[in-house]
Order: sequence, then C-alpha cells, then structure tokens
Amino acid sequence: MGSAVTLQVCRECGGGAPIDAHFCPQCTKILSLGRHGDYFTFFGLPRKLNLDAADLEQRFRALSRLFHPDYFYNATPAERRASLERSSYLNDGYRTLRQPAARIEYLLSLEGMSPARGEDRTVRVPPALLEEVFALNEELDEIRQMRGKNEGWKERIERARIPIEEKRRAHEAKLRELSAEWDALADRGAPDAKRRAVLEALRERIRERNYINNLLAGVERELSV
Repeated sequence: MGSAVTLQVCRECGGGAPIDAHFCPQCTKILSLGRHGDYFTFFGLPRKLNLDAADLEQRFRALSRLFHPDYFYNATPAERRASLERSSYLNDGYRTLRQPAARIEYLLSLEGMSPARGEDRTVRVPPALLEEVFALNEELDEIRQMRGKNEGWKERIERARIPIEEKRRAHEAKLRELSAEWDALADRGAPDAKRRAVLEALRERIRERNYINNLLAGVERELSV
C-alpha cells in the first residue's frame, strides 16, 4: 500500500544513498533531510506497531549522539544544518513512536488512512458509542441541576464515568489486538486487501478512542467546576 522512496542523494558529492542511511557512503558527510522516508525508516525499524520500548530508546540515544550539533561545530553550514534537521526529526519521531496510540495514527497517515481531525472527530458521535454518550449526557444534565444543592453530585459524576472508563479499556485491548494482527500480516507480506481491512478497523477504533477521551475530559471539567 503506497509507494516508498528507496534512494536519497547526497548534496555534497551527488552520490546516492539508501533511504535509511544518515551519512553518505561515498563522501561520509551527513545527509540533508530531503527525501528521508518516514519515522520507522529513520530509526531502522519495520513498519510495525508493536515495538520494543528499550530498543527504540537505545536507537534514539545512539542517533542523538551521531547527529548532535556539537559534533558539527566546525563543519560546513550545510552539515550543521543537516545535523539540526536530523536531530529535530529524530526527536519528533521518538515522541511519536514511543506512544502506541500516536504510533497507530502515524502508521494510518503513512498508509493514506489518517483518522479524521477537527469536528468530524470531536463532534460526530461514533455509532458504537451512542448509548454511552446519551446516558452520560442525561446524567450530567441532572447533576448540573443539583450542583450546589446536594453534596453528593461529585460522587454521582464519578459513577457516571465508570462505563466510559470501561469502554476505553475495551478499546485499548482491541487496539492491541489489531496491532498484533497488523504485525502478523506485515511479517507474512499479506496482500493489500487484508492489510487494508485491519487499517480500517484501526482507524475506526482510534476515532472512537479519541471521542472517549474527549468525553472523559468533559467529565473532568465538570468535576473542576
């Protein structure tokens, strides 16, 4: 699914380098961040969702040392710029890949299936959550009316949050299951049709997860009033 760039060009000598290379094989200069692939490629990792956290951190620290601007203090302006670009991209990539949900959203964007942003994600109620959302809104409306008249309103909000928390835990479990399924398909080199089905399921679960998080944030706001 999608086409991957496999070659980058060194601006210093004009030689070609693999997309996952950080230094030119011909002149050994640090490569600019032009055609750099993606975060997975940058870290030398397969495009999979279950990553070893310790391995990811080790790769991050090793690359941080390679790109650190201090090592390029006396280098050419182009090399100093390249070290800053790669250091910044490295930090962004690490922040994304170390969080499972952010990793899933990033993979979806790479595969051209990014979850909807803005109003579609935060306002439209996912069909699977209609019952919980309706019950929570009714409960919150009643609690707002009793706030200040009854000291038990906070406990009532806490109870109203329980089914939403349970829904979130169920979604986290489903995301882990789908992530494992994606990795298995990637290992087997499965056809695009099978992979797309898993990606679509991941996208829908992420949308629902984001909506659930917004609901819980709304409950927190009610408690802080």
